[in-house]
Amino acid sequence: MRKSIQLLIGLLLFSGWVQAQSYSIVIKGGRVIDPKNGIDAILDVGIRDGKIVAVQKQLDTTGAKQVVMAAGMLVVPGLIDIHGHYFFGTEPDHYLSNGLTAVAPDGFTLRNGVTTSVDCGGAGWKNFTVFKRNIIDNSRTRILSFLNIVGEGMRGGAWEQDTTDMNARMAAAVAKQFPDHIVGFKVAHYERREWIPVDRAVEAGRLTNLPVIIDFGGSDPPPLSIEELFFQHLRPGDIYTHAFTELNRREPIVDPATRKLKPFVKKAQERGIIFDVGYGGASFVLSQAQPAAAAGFYPNTISTDLHIGSMNASMKDMLNVMNTFLALKMDLKEVIKASTWSPALAIQRKDLGHLSVGAEADLAILQQMPGNFGFWDRSGAKITSNQKLVCEMTILGGKIVYDQNGIARPIVLSYSK
Repeated sequence: MRKSIQLLIGLLLFSGWVQAQSYSIVIKGGRVIDPKNGIDAILDVGIRDGKIVAVQKQLDTTGAKQVVMAAGMLVVPGLIDIHGHYFFGTEPDHYLSNGLTAVAPDGFTLRNGVTTSVDCGGAGWKNFTVFKRNIIDNSRTRILSFLNIVGEGMRGGAWEQDTTDMNARMAAAVAKQFPDHIVGFKVAHYERREWIPVDRAVEAGRLTNLPVIIDFGGSDPPPLSIEELFFQHLRPGDIYTHAFTELNRREPIVDPATRKLKPFVKKAQERGIIFDVGYGGASFVLSQAQPAAAAGFYPNTISTDLHIGSMNASMKDMLNVMNTFLALKMDLKEVIKASTWSPALAIQRKDLGHLSVGAEADLAILQQMPGNFGFWDRSGAKITSNQKLVCEMTILGGKIVYDQNGIARPIVLSYSK
């Protein structure tokens, strides 16, 4: 009898040792916030073979290859930025389409907890293969694409005004050819008072069952009606980016005269129109965001519109945009949701943006740093906060790709793809 008990105990101990051995990374004692699964608790996370295999209390770390001590930190899904510009190239007249204004992604994403980012219209149906070969295939960050309805992509100037280059069927055909990489279609920078680009992008969306994301460009006054856009042209699930901009040639969501949120905006959000930040260099002002927040209106998705102009101005990076909305009294869990699960749903990638067992092990470990911080916009307006989120660690596909302060034991980084 005693031998049987000893054997059973031995088997249980061996089983526990095998389980612990199987973890490549264990994250200990962090506050896990996983909006998709409704989790907000102090838990451990176990990772093996690039997947999340356990989210529970007190995981045994014996034999784990790396242990991350995350007490006092936030453990969240890898951040998803659905509006960046990564089609970096060497062509001086190509703007954000193989040009000099876009950025190489890995230098600006991983250090901010961003594991997935969507290039927002840099490539069109004519040059997507160049973008894939040069950028997507050579980036550690998971880079996806909103394909520009303009075949030349976001090349700037007259190229983006050419309606003969806006071909819904060709755009749809390329999207069907690359379903793992193309998540929708982009309209941007069109300057005439016509619905042609919007309607052709929506047509491409209907042909593929993919969303469109609209940068409403601008036109001579009076600008096209955003109420008409939301209720007569876009479908539920389509995305309106630069939601908090205020430019003379584009109708804003907050009335500049009364500083009140226009009542149809909330109705559009309830209808299923997705409101995205797309902060950018000139596409966010507090004079829009503050009255909207006061009216209880916050974005569905938080994004950067990252390029060399915006990152060196008030936008800076994904965490700075998230911190701005925290300073605007958006709830922390809602900010995390708008940066993880909600963008995953918007781009129809339900495999991302959460910490379910079996999911891709993409995580961000964030610190809530106390201090005196300011968040300002292009007009010079400023709000303050006594704390901000900073990135301690980024894990992509089960590998630590960024460790700010060496919180992993042992410290082993795995940047290579």
